Amino acid sequence: MSSYRSDLLRTLEARGYIHQCSDPEGLDAKAAAGPITAYIGFDATASSLHAGHLLSIMMLRTLQRTGHRPIALMGGGTTKIGDPSGKDEARRMLTDAQIDDNIASIRRVFAQFLDFSAGAILENNAAWLDELKYIPLLREVGPHFTINRMLTFDSVKLRLEREQPLTFLEFNYMILQAYDFVELNARHGCILQMGGSDQWGNIINGIELGRRMRGTELHALTTPLLTTSSGAKMGKTAGGAVWLDAALLSPYDYWQYWRNTGDADVARFLKLFTELPLDEIARLAALEGQEINEAKKVLATEATALLHGRAAAEAAEATARTTFEDGALAASLPTVEIAMAELEAGLGVLTAFCEKAQLVASNGEARRQIKGGGLKVNDITVTDEKLVLSPRALTPEGVIKLSLGKKRHVLLRPV
Repeated sequence: MSSYRSDLLRTLEARGYIHQCSDPEGLDAKAAAGPITAYIGFDATASSLHAGHLLSIMMLRTLQRTGHRPIALMGGGTTKIGDPSGKDEARRMLTDAQIDDNIASIRRVFAQFLDFSAGAILENNAAWLDELKYIPLLREVGPHFTINRMLTFDSVKLRLEREQPLTFLEFNYMILQAYDFVELNARHGCILQMGGSDQWGNIINGIELGRRMRGTELHALTTPLLTTSSGAKMGKTAGGAVWLDAALLSPYDYWQYWRNTGDADVARFLKLFTELPLDEIARLAALEGQEINEAKKVLATEATALLHGRAAAEAAEATARTTFEDGALAASLPTVEIAMAELEAGLGVLTAFCEKAQLVASNGEARRQIKGGGLKVNDITVTDEKLVLSPRALTPEGVIKLSLGKKRHVLLRPV
């Protein structure tokens, strides 16, 4: 039994979200006494977040579902600098217009998980960071940070140990993240910052800055850095990032990502990425042998429903069942249109898999897959990397089915 009194911390603990907490008793008391406000920051480096961000998004959703107020803080300002944590190179510079476009796109993802009409907030730290004056900022905030201590943080220390350059621009990131916490406390009464465990040092900076500048008591809570049981980083596959935007990754491919979860990860992922009751998760986790695949299907459908809606999730499940279990050609498989003239001229199989269907990242990978028997055209294994596809390859449905392994398929449809 959990010793926490608040629904928030009891739920987060039971489902495996908590790694570190700066003051568990103090935070629990405040969360039990009434609604609190908490935030997580997300930089806008791309037009979509990916599955690696999903743990943080689910924490914000849990916060709101247990009666508290979440803030999704978009880093319109900090995106212009770049968080050096875990990176060897400085971030590519984006224009203000690119950052604004990314934030507008990402907001649509948040709208699937958070209810902005019921109190959730989307903030943009450019609203205050872009307005700061350099000398006043140095005088107000600078005295609370020592270079000695800043050099001990992993985001700085690891970069220097790997003998990679760290620009003065990036060195400022931890200061601005700390300032964000203090600013959100002043604007919204925010008392808690959450994030991945790699952000612990940066969040603690914010707690200390709030205490020194304003005598405010703030809190930190981090999640475990999530990897699969095989050691792979969440949100990445051989084909690239697992995007949360349907324009970049179809609901079907998103469903397949979760369906391909390793046996050892099913129970943990059901707790973190679905809202199924814990007793139902325990029942599914107890399945063994081939029956564990039923639990994976439930995981895939529930996770997809949260992001894309129940109808899209059930359609993806039906497509997979038709494709894999019934052996038919599902009309709802991801489809890429190509020019009929291109097919009539002869479409090389490497080009088809790499450039058109994007099932493989390069021609070299396509060749390796062919050698291993991993590529199929219309369910027939490709053995010749010089194979040329023509209109004769079209099925009666007027498409060409390209497959990578047993679970990834794309239809080429000439127009």
